[in-house]
Amino acid sequence: MSQALQDALDYSGRWLDIIHKPEIQELEGKKIIEESQVNFAEHFNKGWLEYRKSVTEAGDWAATEWTGQGATFFDVLGREYLDCLGGFGMMNLGWNHPEVVAAVRDQLTLRTSMPSQELLDPLRGVLARLMALITPGDIKYSFFAASGTESIEGAIKLAKMYTRKDAFIVALNAFHGKTMGSLSMIGKADYREPVGLLYGGPVYHVPFGDADAVERQLGTCKTIGVGVAGVLMEPIQGEAGAIVPPDDFWPRIREATRHYGTLLLADEVQTGLGRTGKLWGVEHWGVVPDILSVAKSLGGGIMPVSAFCSTEEIWQCMMYPNPFIHTTTTGGNALACSAAIAAINVTLRDRLWEQAASKGSYFISKLNELAADFPQIYKEITGKGLLIGQHFHSPEIGYRVASGLFKRGVLVSGTLTSAHTVRFEPPLVITISQINEVLNRLKDTLNEISLAL
Repeated sequence: MSQALQDALDYSGRWLDIIHKPEIQELEGKKIIEESQVNFAEHFNKGWLEYRKSVTEAGDWAATEWTGQGATFFDVLGREYLDCLGGFGMMNLGWNHPEVVAAVRDQLTLRTSMPSQELLDPLRGVLARLMALITPGDIKYSFFAASGTESIEGAIKLAKMYTRKDAFIVALNAFHGKTMGSLSMIGKADYREPVGLLYGGPVYHVPFGDADAVERQLGTCKTIGVGVAGVLMEPIQGEAGAIVPPDDFWPRIREATRHYGTLLLADEVQTGLGRTGKLWGVEHWGVVPDILSVAKSLGGGIMPVSAFCSTEEIWQCMMYPNPFIHTTTTGGNALACSAAIAAINVTLRDRLWEQAASKGSYFISKLNELAADFPQIYKEITGKGLLIGQHFHSPEIGYRVASGLFKRGVLVSGTLTSAHTVRFEPPLVITISQINEVLNRLKDTLNEISLAL
């Protein structure tokens, strides 16, 4: 065995010992922090260290996440944080929800973890049936992968196969993922320009919430003979800052897509499973899409799992003549499906979308009061449910709010490419008392910033 392989064996063994330890002492915790920073700088992405509040705003010792429960988590030194980021929508059920953990643990220890690729794995079928039961309208079939961008890639591919058309209409400032097809749909130069040429088919970007613009673009494409496979939109734009469209937007683009023989694709990766105060974001407007993508919270914050779902008619091109036209080796594995089954069960039983609606209404009302008290800091508050956007007068102010909250033990959204907008996106299980504590720490932060303006 070469020395490099021997080093890898020894290093992995040391870290397995750490993983199995029930507790970490302070000195060892500090060594883990230092080692993590070196590993990120030398082997993962040095740039992350420059933009992570956990490094730049954590004082002498960077915050390195270690464990958590509900809407709180702890770093490796035992410091407690209130989570108002929620993994950008992944942690609807909070950190380490015990019922999801138990489902995955029992599936792993008592049965199987990965599919044979030949036999029927029952949990994939169970999850597919559940998706048919909980999605809007007559959506019936689902395909499972691991990430949100994979669910968008699948939705794009399905729309093209079914319609035999090539173009898509998407929104400015939209975020749909960073693999090549999904990246082509993004409405931000930050992610697109460095990559160069993207998806080969025409992609038209229109202002989000502007139904007239969607209708005009569909009409223009019809006039010039460009076939539009789909109109792809987030029900509420997430990464753009919890932007809610006018109430007539979704009903009108639903009608327009039907008129022009185009599919309507809903990116529910972030809004799905209760985040906005409805089980699905499109339900705010009574609209049923042709294809729906979901990810993030589908795995209950425990396992990565995503899906794209559609009707029986549209799904025919996924089944015939080649039922293996779209596959992935690990997507829909038993561990991921067990997590999703448990997450759906908890979401439905506890009616988490209703909790998101009531807690979000309270949170937004209090934030609007703060925005009125600090007009030199805030432009506006946007959002629905517990997908909330704080919009500031400048990126510098936004960063100071985010970093000030982190220094006070509150985690909010990142601030690299859109610091003028900072999201509150906590677990749906956050309590009112925890929200009040967040508001107290936010007010303290705002008072500090206002003195310096």
